[in-house]
Amino acid sequence: MPSQRPSRLRTLPLLALLTLPLMACDKQAPTEENAPPSQVTVETVRVEPLAISSELSGRILAPRTAEVRARVAGVVLKRVYREGSDVKQGEVLFRIDPAPFQADYDSARAALAKAEANQFQARLQDQRYSELIAINAISRQDYDNARAAALQANADVAAAKAALERARLNLGYATVTAPISGRIGRALVTEGALVGQNESTPLATIQQLDPIHADLTQSTRELNALRRALRAGELQQVGQDQARAILIQDDGSAYPLPGKLLFSDISVDPSTGQITLRSEFPNPDLDLLPGSFIRVRLEQAIKQQAISVPQRAILRDSAGQPRVLLVDAEQRISERPIVLGSAQQDRWIVSEGLVAGERVVIEGLQHVRVGDQVQVTPTAKEAASVVQTTGQ
Repeated sequence: MPSQRPSRLRTLPLLALLTLPLMACDKQAPTEENAPPSQVTVETVRVEPLAISSELSGRILAPRTAEVRARVAGVVLKRVYREGSDVKQGEVLFRIDPAPFQADYDSARAALAKAEANQFQARLQDQRYSELIAINAISRQDYDNARAAALQANADVAAAKAALERARLNLGYATVTAPISGRIGRALVTEGALVGQNESTPLATIQQLDPIHADLTQSTRELNALRRALRAGELQQVGQDQARAILIQDDGSAYPLPGKLLFSDISVDPSTGQITLRSEFPNPDLDLLPGSFIRVRLEQAIKQQAISVPQRAILRDSAGQPRVLLVDAEQRISERPIVLGSAQQDRWIVSEGLVAGERVVIEGLQHVRVGDQVQVTPTAKEAASVVQTTGQ
């Protein structure tokens, strides 16, 4: 018996160590059971009209571009405008040496005066001969010659007037003016350059920048799918004057001034299978420059009875099928597969699987499982709507 007592004493500490984890588990079990439910943010499903937009790429183009060219041959005396400035239609840009054109004008004016003098003489002779032929004082041949000379003099005057007008135009072309209003670029010639010699030399380029155009491209596949949905009554056509266009800038932000759709081209580019759509944007500060690559979100149709959820609310199973988590009336989590349509900005259109009034979890999905009881927090927009309704 004495020999067994020490062994019993040795087993007591071992039993104490084994019972400690069990006691800890017993203490933790009530803590886990009494843990507060996880908080999730939900959005109530609504059926409402939704604009169907397409994000298209394209380039900025100036609505009007004019190449300023020399229309007469001569030496450039002076560049009048400031490069990179805004010019008005008719404003003087360049001056070409007008001396030879002034001489041609003076010569044409003198030729006209000479032709008018000959016309006066021929007219008087025709009048006298018409009186003499009436009394048979001259031959019929002399009268016909006088009559022909008068007609020839009239033609010479008309030709001289045309030559004078041509000389006047050439003299005017020596002063090069802006054909349109807009912003003018750098000068392509300098003082002393010989321009217009056997060709119309380009001098500068003017571009109209406000408003400005954005030419976009859309595949015929997307366009045909949109047309089929319109014919089936799934979507409603947006009027061309009502189609809004939002330009997406380089940093991903939206251009502050919305644009509009002008027209869609009637032919398809055979090399790309795409069609061109032209939109217009205000450009008062000239932030949009021709040639820039841009993206535009264009509203092309409206789905009157649309259900959509935020993209962050979508989960996918191992097969890639989309699903969402719902909160029922008992504040418990359930799961449901859905069928997605197209993506519109930060939301997915849901074709099947949801009905109005259901609550979809949009935040806190990673902390809950099916069957968990949760504490629901509405979105800030829904909470503000509830507060406003209660206040009313």
